[in-house]
Amino acid sequence: MQHESAGQPAIGWKPWLGHVASVLDLRGRGRSLLAALLAVGWVLSGFYMVQPDEQGIVQRFGRWVGTTGPGAHYHLPWPIESVRLPEVTRINQMQLGIDSGPVLPDGQQIPANQMLTGDENIVEVGCTVFWRIGNAGNYLFNISNPRRMLTVAAEAALRDVVARTPLQATMSKGRMQVALQTQALLQRWLDAEKSGIVITQVQLQKANPPTEVVDAFNDVQRARADRERLRNVGLAYRNNVIPTAHGMAARIVQDAYAYQATTVDVARGQAQRFDALYATYRKAKNVTAWRLYFDSMDAVLGHAGKVVVLDSASHAAPGVIPYLNLPNVKASAGGAR
Repeated sequence: MQHESAGQPAIGWKPWLGHVASVLDLRGRGRSLLAALLAVGWVLSGFYMVQPDEQGIVQRFGRWVGTTGPGAHYHLPWPIESVRLPEVTRINQMQLGIDSGPVLPDGQQIPANQMLTGDENIVEVGCTVFWRIGNAGNYLFNISNPRRMLTVAAEAALRDVVARTPLQATMSKGRMQVALQTQALLQRWLDAEKSGIVITQVQLQKANPPTEVVDAFNDVQRARADRERLRNVGLAYRNNVIPTAHGMAARIVQDAYAYQATTVDVARGQAQRFDALYATYRKAKNVTAWRLYFDSMDAVLGHAGKVVVLDSASHAAPGVIPYLNLPNVKASAGGAR
C-alpha cells in the first residue's frame, strides 16, 4: 500500500523498510526480524478495551459493521478497521427558550420561548432536556447533526403539548403533566428516526406571560383569585347553614312525633278510665252517681276563694257551724287603718 503527498512521488513500503534497516545498520536476518516485529505490532494493534460507560463502534473502511459492549475485544488492524468509543451513560443537558426565534416578514423577531396555548393565549416558556446516548451506532451514523436535530425536535414537541394545554395549567398545576407529555412525544419522534438518543427527563422552566401584557395578566389573576375566595366563602356558608337547617328540621319532626305519641297515650288513658267508670256505673248506679257528684264538688269547691255558710237566722241547716272568714276580716281591718 502506498501513500501519496502533494509534490512528492509515491514511496513504497519496501524502500522505506530498507531505509530504516540501513539507518539501524541491519542486514539479512535483521531486516526480517524488524519486519516480523512490525507485523506483530500491527496485528496486536487490533486489541482494544471498552469501558463500562462506553460502547465500541467498529468501522470497516469507514462503514459501521458492529457494536461491542464493555470488556476486551479485537478488530482488524488499521486501516482495515477502526473503533470509536462514545460514552453512553453520561447525562447531557440542553436548554430551550434561550435563543432567538424566527423573524417575521416585517423584520420583527419572535422570541423562541413564546408559544400559543390551547386557549389561544401567548406564554413564554422554556425547558431543560436531559438526554444520553442509547445506541451509539444510530447516534453516530443515522443523524448528521444530533444536537441540532434534538433541539429542533424538543422545541417542536414542547410547542405541540403547550398548544393543547390551557394557559392556567401551563403556568401552575399542569406543569408536571406538560413536561411528561413533552418527554413522551419527543422520545417517540426520536425512536421513529432511529436517532439512538434516550430522553431521561424534561424539566419545564417558569412560564410567564409576555412582558407587554404582564400587568393586564396580573389583573386577571387577581380577579380570578378574588372569585375563588368568594366562592370558598359561599361554600363555607352553605356548608354551615344547610346542616343546621337539617338539624332543626329533624328536631321539629321528632318533637311532632313525641307530641303525637303523648296525645294518643293520654286519649287512650282517658278512654280506658271512662270505660272502667262506665262498667262500675252499670253495676252500682246510685253509689257511682253520688261518688261522681262528690268528686265534682270537691274539684269545684276545693279551689274556691269564698265559702258561703247559712247562719241560724237565715234558717241554716241544723248542725252547721257558722264560719268566720278570717282572711277577709284581716284585709278589711288593714284597709280601715
